[in-house]
Amino acid sequence: MKFDTPATTNPIDQGKVVGRAQDRIDGPLKTTGTAPYAYEHHDVAPGQVYGYPVCATIAKGRIRSIDTEAAKAAPGVLGIVTAANAGKLGKGKMNTAHLLGGPEIQHYHQAVALVVAETFEQARAAAHLIKVDYTRSDGAFDLAKAKGQAKMPSDSQDNKDTAHGDFAGAFASAPVKLDATYTTPDHSHAMMEPHASIAQWEGDQLTLWTSNQMIAWSVGDVALTLGIPKEKVRLVSPYIGGGFGGKLFVRSDAVLAALGAKAVGRPVKVTLPRPLIINNTTHRPATLQRIRLGATREGKITAFGHESWSGDLEGGQPETAVSQSQLLYAGENRMTAMRLAVLDLPEGNAMRAPGEASGMMALEVAMDELAEKLAMDPVELRIVNDTQVDPNHPERPFSQRHMVQCLRMGADKFGWNQRSAKPGTRREGRWLIGMGMATAFRNNLNMKSAARVRLGADGVVTVQTDMTDIGTGTYTILAQTAAEMMGVPLERVKVELGDSSFPVSAGSGGQWGANSSTAGVYAACVKLREAVAGKFGMDANSARFEDGLVVAGGQRKKLADAAADGELVAEDKMEYGDLAKKYQQSTFGGHFVEVAVDSATAEIRIRRMLAVCSAGRILNPKSARSQVIGAMTMGAGAALMEELVVDKRLGFFVNHDLAGYEVPVHADIPHQEVIFLEETDPIVSPMKAKGVGELGICGVAAAIANAVYNATGVRVRDYPVTLDKLLKEMPALTA
Repeated sequence: MKFDTPATTNPIDQGKVVGRAQDRIDGPLKTTGTAPYAYEHHDVAPGQVYGYPVCATIAKGRIRSIDTEAAKAAPGVLGIVTAANAGKLGKGKMNTAHLLGGPEIQHYHQAVALVVAETFEQARAAAHLIKVDYTRSDGAFDLAKAKGQAKMPSDSQDNKDTAHGDFAGAFASAPVKLDATYTTPDHSHAMMEPHASIAQWEGDQLTLWTSNQMIAWSVGDVALTLGIPKEKVRLVSPYIGGGFGGKLFVRSDAVLAALGAKAVGRPVKVTLPRPLIINNTTHRPATLQRIRLGATREGKITAFGHESWSGDLEGGQPETAVSQSQLLYAGENRMTAMRLAVLDLPEGNAMRAPGEASGMMALEVAMDELAEKLAMDPVELRIVNDTQVDPNHPERPFSQRHMVQCLRMGADKFGWNQRSAKPGTRREGRWLIGMGMATAFRNNLNMKSAARVRLGADGVVTVQTDMTDIGTGTYTILAQTAAEMMGVPLERVKVELGDSSFPVSAGSGGQWGANSSTAGVYAACVKLREAVAGKFGMDANSARFEDGLVVAGGQRKKLADAAADGELVAEDKMEYGDLAKKYQQSTFGGHFVEVAVDSATAEIRIRRMLAVCSAGRILNPKSARSQVIGAMTMGAGAALMEELVVDKRLGFFVNHDLAGYEVPVHADIPHQEVIFLEETDPIVSPMKAKGVGELGICGVAAAIANAVYNATGVRVRDYPVTLDKLLKEMPALTA
């Protein structure tokens, strides 16, 4: 099925199942521990043994020698894999560094060996007996120092500089100007489930039970890395304990498990211990951002400039921190630019809302600073600069843009009118109280997605697709889609996910998963409806599927009877035309935060948070709310706590575990509220939905930083906002 004209009325609009708050159908499995994560498939491959990785202790250089003799002689050891005996290995299209290093070392904690043994403890003990002798090379580990050598990324049009009008002239002549620099640090995904895989070879056929967000991408990259046909690789990822972009791509656990299993002739399971994950896998890169805004005295932006610098390994990608600045606010004269420095730190790549999350940490503080210069309310400044068209291409409207409604509703519900415009003036005992806000913005993307649906004689509809559920509620929204389309209760739908033997879906990433994968199920269900109607001699276009019945032309048939002579199977995919070129598709929102700052210690406490979101049809308000409050919590971590500290001498992240890299928990934020605008967007898909899981983090950190400023009068432009950055400028204590 191809979606190339705006959606009209369809079965999803009934709203009997889709759009209603539903408990997660996988909830009982999750709460009873019977939804196995990758490492927990104990019954799938008999004779499983354990692999433990050895990772590089230098950031750049070469291996002179590896002494594995003591490890080979250790109890229980079955084999040791290194680059010397692994055979010729390629590199996946989605990987920047090789997943098994040697002799060249590209980053700290790059895997260099795997020890396979009968037990985990034996493998770990033997791994510590391996002696690796390195020749260390000088590397670049400091983004600020490398800034001067940074270059324009050349890999895609999306990374090119943009220009519209005369930015330099407009900025020079603007009555009110802001020119400020902001920094964001490196961040870790810090997901609950570590990177883990079990590998089994049956002849030349490889099966990997692994924790991965994008099955089809990863099948291709495993095949490319190992030098085998894609048809010889099967990936299975039915349940995933979080990813946030860190599991979009194949990582070393999967490749090491496959190599280990080949070497010892038995299934091998590998998990990356938490201290290895942060340096061995990917992270959100740090940024340096310069924002220049020029405005009239009435607050109209006349000059808009945003430049960003980030770093990655040779051949890597930039953190696209200027992406929202190309679309979010009006302004005739504008420019954006990104520069990429080569750094010898671990690989940078996508993390929840890549680009917008870090870019809005700067932009939305800059907007507040401009509002202060104008003596203007921050909400009103943003509303004054709303646009209903792409500012760089005014002929291209937004498919839907309800940013203003989000901000006005948020201000009203949050009690924004109680905010003190003068910073540092509202107190409750020892606490300084402040409010802050920021716009939320994240682009909507559509990805081709396929599914297979089966109707059994028992009336049960089974959905099969390689789509993954990373804790987001995918099982449930796909079941809701099939239930709505086929006219059956939710409990009569079975969903099977995360297997590369199923039709290729959009996968989980980029906020495209929910809308795209449900659209794929919609397409398959349209075919199944046609097959059912054909069985009954009905017109598929006029037939109603409701309450387990099919009704048309005066006939009423039981849906299950269509499969009485054998199961009916239908498969299709949703593809997209050029509507995304004709219309800018984006999601919007407003974040509002209240903080309290201890007047003596500068400790920060978030007291309440509100998000108002505009994201098309909300498929399941219950799980969507969970996604947004999780994203808000993640944004709080970025604002106040999270920072991968770089050892700039030796080139690694020092705090590479959850003791040193702190993330917020539920108790850190007492009250969170989420409001979804009631809307549908017929331009994006038959589901008329858009993603929301990444929108929830975009702008949160800036709203918190703005609230801290409102409470204290101390402006912090270098994240995270920690008490040491506040203490010297805090308001004087009062008796």
